[in-house]
Amino acid sequence: MTQGNQPYTARFISGTLAPAATGWRAVFAFPNPVNEYAARITAGLVVLASVATLVSGFGWGLVLIAAGFWLRVLFGPRISPFALLSVKALAPRVGSAKLVPGPPKRFAQGIGAVLSTAAAVLFFADFALGAWILLALLIVAASLESILGFCLGCAIFGFLQRHGLIPEEVCEACNNISLRRF
Repeated sequence: MTQGNQPYTARFISGTLAPAATGWRAVFAFPNPVNEYAARITAGLVVLASVATLVSGFGWGLVLIAAGFWLRVLFGPRISPFALLSVKALAPRVGSAKLVPGPPKRFAQGIGAVLSTAAAVLFFADFALGAWILLALLIVAASLESILGFCLGCAIFGFLQRHGLIPEEVCEACNNISLRRF
């Protein structure tokens, strides 16, 4: 389906078809909607990697965790090993996808990227305690997502959107419950 010269995808945003990303935009596209089960499984993998890093004291684990977050933020689930494992292998075993809006999930991944990057920087700047505190905060947030299905980053996204700091058009389905068709 096309409109004018603009190709359209079969994904819905606010009940209408969304324009397909082309060129460089396609490289940095993030899925919308997102499979909630895949997001929760990815969060569980982050928890496992983070706990292993915290327990072992292996600072390079912080770099690997941060790299995974940045891959997910920049490229969606197409390149990140955790996301690929979740989307392609593990989530399909859970059952039918439960679709939720993508922008809040990307925002949450961005928070994880900032926290894990800051933790890595602190570790290599010889402030390991600060690094481990940030990693512990990341473990808490990822555990909430994985175990309870509560996305702290998504809640922050919603708060910022309700207070006008994130424009409505970024995620109309997030701002208006009547538009949710997922």
